[in-house]
Amino acid sequence: MHSPIHTPAPPRRDIQGLRALAVLAVIGAHAAGWPAGGVMGVDVFFVISGFLITGMLLREARDTGRLALGSFYARRARRLLPAALTVLIAVTVAGWFLFNRTRGEQTLWDAAWAAVFASNWNFAAQGTDYFADTGAVSPLQHFWSLSVEEQFYLVWPLLLVIVVSLVGRTRVRIVAGVLATAVVAGSFGWALVQSDSQATVAYFSTLTRAWELGLGALVAVLVPLLRRIPRALGGVMQWTGVAGIVASLLIIDPTGGGFPAPWAAAPVAATALAIAGGVGGDPRHRHLFPLTNPASVFIGDASYSLYLWHFPVVVFAAALLPASEWHVWIVLGASVVLGLASYLIVEQPLRYAPFLGGMPRAEAREPEPEPEPVPVPVVAVATTRPAGWTPGTRYFPGSSRPPAPRIEPAAIAAAPAPVAEPVVAEPATEPRGSALAAWRERFAAQVFLATAGLVVVVLAGALAVTASGHGPRFGLPELAPAASAPTVSGDPTADLQAELAAAVTADAWPDLTPSLDRVMAASSGANPAHDCFSPGAATACGWGSGDAPVHIWLVGDSTAMAYAPAFRRIADDSGGGIRVSAMGMYGCRFTDVLVENDDPQVMARCQERKAAVRAAILADKPDLVVISNAFTLGRTADGTDLSADALIAAQRREADSYGMGERMLHLAPPPQGVSLAACYTPTSSPRACDSAVDGTWRTMEALSERAAADAGDHAMSSLAFTCADEVCPPFAGSIPTKYDQTHLTVEYAEHIAPALRQALDTAGLLTTR
Repeated sequence: MHSPIHTPAPPRRDIQGLRALAVLAVIGAHAAGWPAGGVMGVDVFFVISGFLITGMLLREARDTGRLALGSFYARRARRLLPAALTVLIAVTVAGWFLFNRTRGEQTLWDAAWAAVFASNWNFAAQGTDYFADTGAVSPLQHFWSLSVEEQFYLVWPLLLVIVVSLVGRTRVRIVAGVLATAVVAGSFGWALVQSDSQATVAYFSTLTRAWELGLGALVAVLVPLLRRIPRALGGVMQWTGVAGIVASLLIIDPTGGGFPAPWAAAPVAATALAIAGGVGGDPRHRHLFPLTNPASVFIGDASYSLYLWHFPVVVFAAALLPASEWHVWIVLGASVVLGLASYLIVEQPLRYAPFLGGMPRAEAREPEPEPEPVPVPVVAVATTRPAGWTPGTRYFPGSSRPPAPRIEPAAIAAAPAPVAEPVVAEPATEPRGSALAAWRERFAAQVFLATAGLVVVVLAGALAVTASGHGPRFGLPELAPAASAPTVSGDPTADLQAELAAAVTADAWPDLTPSLDRVMAASSGANPAHDCFSPGAATACGWGSGDAPVHIWLVGDSTAMAYAPAFRRIADDSGGGIRVSAMGMYGCRFTDVLVENDDPQVMARCQERKAAVRAAILADKPDLVVISNAFTLGRTADGTDLSADALIAAQRREADSYGMGERMLHLAPPPQGVSLAACYTPTSSPRACDSAVDGTWRTMEALSERAAADAGDHAMSSLAFTCADEVCPPFAGSIPTKYDQTHLTVEYAEHIAPALRQALDTAGLLTTR
């Protein structure tokens, strides 16, 4: 006895066109920064996926009365894993050799999270800002969306299995609709809350994205009703939906806040409308030619592989290619070549490989529920052709033709519309050897030609970009010759400036001690003041003799913490003349307003920490208070933007509360640099990590100097310690200057201590009150 089987509806070309539109938008946004809302192509994918997968599950429940989860997950594995694992392995190996060690190791961990479909939580835990262009972006960050999708499909089919077991096949659609509605309402409501309070977590969270897949599932539930929509009205719905998607991609800027909720609702609703409008129409949807033409459909077919490969290409190109007008075109070309090669060589052949449990089929997209068979009406047409003439054949008057078998009108009326072949894992009637032969016949030539084409295109492209000077720098650069000991002028600031100037002109990396890999891996953990600046700190750090006649307090956010090793050395080298106390909180600006930070612990304890520091300073009455905060713009806790002028004024009001008068020093942080994790690779030049003084820093430094002159206290620039001719290099002498974009390394902070002591002496700040 044969088990019931379910058959797919003809594939909908408009859905493949929507996939093409979505993937092109995502690639354009990541590679060229256009369209502004291109990353919302992922939201379009979510709705499509929810519709197709739920439709397939409902159809199986209707036709067989059960859901075979084993077969479902096997199909998902064959669909997703071959291409995904290929990308993960390729990116991990490339990252290990082409990135610095710290970034290479992080890429390895990112791949491990992606392989178990949990990368979205990995990036959320890292506090990744998806829209920031300030750090070293993981080449596997785009796997977050795949993780969201698969987490949804670990739960949703199980819910449907429970529904089928409780209510049977007849009412499964009704209960599924109730569940989908609950998912949409609950998830969207939580997205509204978290998008406002924790935007980064909201972006990656499955809980704030499930409503998008749930809306696609709800459309699949409503298919029987949607089939009744007149085709003309359905066409209008489709065009309206497509227009809504395009408008969303062009107009909505996800970086402006309110994302994924409420703004993702626009492309999500538009996609649902476009899909719903096409349920009752011709599966080819010729009226939607921009989406249903062969080119768009092919791009839609290959959209998964294109999506997987484009982001690693973007990230590796940023690290390896020099800036040029050809950069975007090289990225786009490489993305297309690798994506299509992956589709033709890996994704399709392995998806249907008999040795993996698949079979080659004419069409293998996850189907939507097929329309009910529509009777073909019998239409009587007057004709002069003789009896026995077969419709569709040419008739020549006067010629004799053999009579064709007569087809009774009743038989024509009862014939069902054509349906696709049954989707089964492996027909029992077909020998495995025959299946393997069929698979080879279908894919052998495709794999061979695609592989050969990939090799030719890659070689030709590499030669072209290398000859044009726009390609990557191949080969490891030699280390710079060991620098001779600098001439000691007796002026520590002049000697430091000479080292920085030499670093700015260097074409090769010197032998740095410690290495950049080491300081990036250590991060702030190597700082002796780290625990005194953590949210949980209760006491200040102290260095120098308790009987020292000069007592200094160092306070502020993480930039003050980065200066702590310099002040510790000043105290240690003072011969018992200087004592330093240091306390603050990284991420907590020492201003009289609470500046927004992504870390909930910082937001919860920042005001309390500032009050504790204020009380300690008022009680100690030190000889000098040094305050240092980041020179970057920010927002208040309620989301109000703070200008440079407002931030400097807020810092000065906080400092005034210490009652120090002219014994107050506002020490500028180092200018923002480039991300070492991004610019430093085994093949890079140190000039790739040089940075100019940014405009925000200039403005805030000028405002600080002006306010000090008006108030009679002191402001000190950091340029003498970190930059030469307003260019800030990644090292000075043989010491790395920073371990990230902003913070000084412990070794370099100690290195600048003599120059900082000289500046304090010159300002007359190291005397007793």
